[in-house]
Amino acid sequence: MGIVSRWVARSLAGALLAAAAPPMAAQPAPSSSAAQPAPSSSAAQPAAPSSAAQPASPSPASAAATVEAAPKPAADAALAARGAFVHGMAWGATPKYPPGFTHFDYVDPKAPRGGALTLDGFGSFDKLNPFTLKGVTAAGVYALMFDTLTEQADDEPFSVYGLLAESMSFAPDGLSITFRLNPKARFSNGDPVLAADVKHSFDTLTGKLAHPRFKSVYGDVRGVTTPDERTVRFEFKQRNHELHMILGGLPVFSRKWGGGKPFDQIVQEPPIASGPYLVERADWGRSIVYKRRADYWAETLPTRRGMFNFGQVTYKYFKDEVARLEGFKAGQFDWINENSAKNWARGHGGPKYRSGEIVKKEFVHANGAGIQGFAMNTRRPLFADRRVRLALAQAFDFEWMNRQVFYGQYIRSPSYFTNSEMQAKGPPGPDELALLEPLRAQLDPAVFGDAPLPPDTEPPATLRDNLRTALGLLREAGWTVADDGMLRNAKGEAFQFEVLSYSKALERIAVPWARNLEKIGIRANLRVTDPVLFQKRLDEFDYDVTVVSYPASQTPGNELTERFSSGAADEKGSDNAMGVRDPAVDALVRALLTSDSRAELVAAARALDRVLRHGWYLVPHFYSATHRIAYRDTLAHPQTMPKFYAASPWLLKTWWRKPGSGSD
Repeated sequence: MGIVSRWVARSLAGALLAAAAPPMAAQPAPSSSAAQPAPSSSAAQPAAPSSAAQPASPSPASAAATVEAAPKPAADAALAARGAFVHGMAWGATPKYPPGFTHFDYVDPKAPRGGALTLDGFGSFDKLNPFTLKGVTAAGVYALMFDTLTEQADDEPFSVYGLLAESMSFAPDGLSITFRLNPKARFSNGDPVLAADVKHSFDTLTGKLAHPRFKSVYGDVRGVTTPDERTVRFEFKQRNHELHMILGGLPVFSRKWGGGKPFDQIVQEPPIASGPYLVERADWGRSIVYKRRADYWAETLPTRRGMFNFGQVTYKYFKDEVARLEGFKAGQFDWINENSAKNWARGHGGPKYRSGEIVKKEFVHANGAGIQGFAMNTRRPLFADRRVRLALAQAFDFEWMNRQVFYGQYIRSPSYFTNSEMQAKGPPGPDELALLEPLRAQLDPAVFGDAPLPPDTEPPATLRDNLRTALGLLREAGWTVADDGMLRNAKGEAFQFEVLSYSKALERIAVPWARNLEKIGIRANLRVTDPVLFQKRLDEFDYDVTVVSYPASQTPGNELTERFSSGAADEKGSDNAMGVRDPAVDALVRALLTSDSRAELVAAARALDRVLRHGWYLVPHFYSATHRIAYRDTLAHPQTMPKFYAASPWLLKTWWRKPGSGSD
């Protein structure tokens, strides 16, 4: 996924509380880098490059497609394609789609165009600029209005093909990538998309007035040059295994957007971008309507054919989950990605479901599940001790919760790379040891044993046993149960904390955990704030515990720097919610970012997973291997499914309204 794509998606309404109502249905993992306001491979060290380490070994193991008819092994293709302008690139492989392909397999190139789609938004919104730190962006702005240099294929682990860029060339030394822009590319005001606009977009996003995430993600870019009006070159400070691919996810906007205002003051002015939709009208905080551009320049490109088929897309905002579900059943919007197991099991039913007017279906995906859980803010002294964090994890009874609350719909997440080959298992193998041994002095000896699994209550284990273990760990850390039944330290301070959320749906996860903690003298309270304040506190790390959702990429990369590096721990707005500051983690992230083959990438990810899991920075939740979707039978989708996909982007890009079904 593109760097920016993942961010926006993760922004308020996405990640953080796909968790609030039980866990995420494994959000796709863009393959490595992008995000809807924040990069899929989302992050790199602040000011210092994402791989702040010695320059790496060879360069990224990415292969670009060549114009030769006979396919070559990935390694040969990588060498052959270096320095040549190609239509697409794949990390560690040959792109699936050859030069001249007409469309992706998971779209219907004959899909009917037109009709209206109405979706739901949550909370409120106050801006149309998805790239600044303050405020809440309207749903759909990034996905519908901004084209990027390349488009990522959803049926390959990490491949990109030209969109704004008609071709690209990755330098043989791995230290630059050059894009040639499509001469047909046009902004919504009719201006051509030029290299100067690309450079302006990059410089603005990495400047002081944009969200700091971009400066972090693109930290290894030394500079941007424009050899001619339709050619732009990004030069790197050092080799970074995916940076050339991530840059393809750069969102591009016109130099005229905002009329010369400082970027952080461009708030409610509609973006001047090159995507398929325009803002038709906005009722601030309540709804926003987009209309499809009649002059959309990329209509017939292979990376856009069969995509963005709706003539109009509307988002209606709801203040709570109950109103949202009832609004859907009453026909106020057309499609819902249900994150709540209770709602899915008991709320989605009735005459319209039985008649077929509403279709209820689970769509299987191949996404790595990543991890979701209660993130403990180690910037707070209360959570600085690993033994305390492990003790809190002992009180989370997933097995009871899955039976009693979630209707058996979930699987426990053991790893930061759950449901993928990068999940560490058993003791470290030789390839992991090669990375861990140089760090032995900085690591707990237990890291060299079996990868830890979350505490469970499957017989013969019991919650009582786990709570005894928790009390033992807490005693070691200086906490004992006082006469009043509260757990207190040597100063007499009570062990109490707050779980921050913006949705009461989190109660189903937080309350049972808090009830178990109370049995050992710990008081945990759920604090539900409005979405705007929640986002502000999140960006400023002003919380004890909150829920984080870290989607997993098929090819993890720069996002790991923003999530886990020491540099990101103090960067406001970063994804390092837990405040991880560990030189061993920094070294392993750098090793991953400088890997040259899939085998090296997997080994580094497993070693990193092992160290993070031993740190017990979060209490892991659970995941689902399907997207739970209910929709009106007036909508249709292609028969061929993508493999690695998020539900909402898949809807916007590939679904359509059946002709003659109304709202045409």
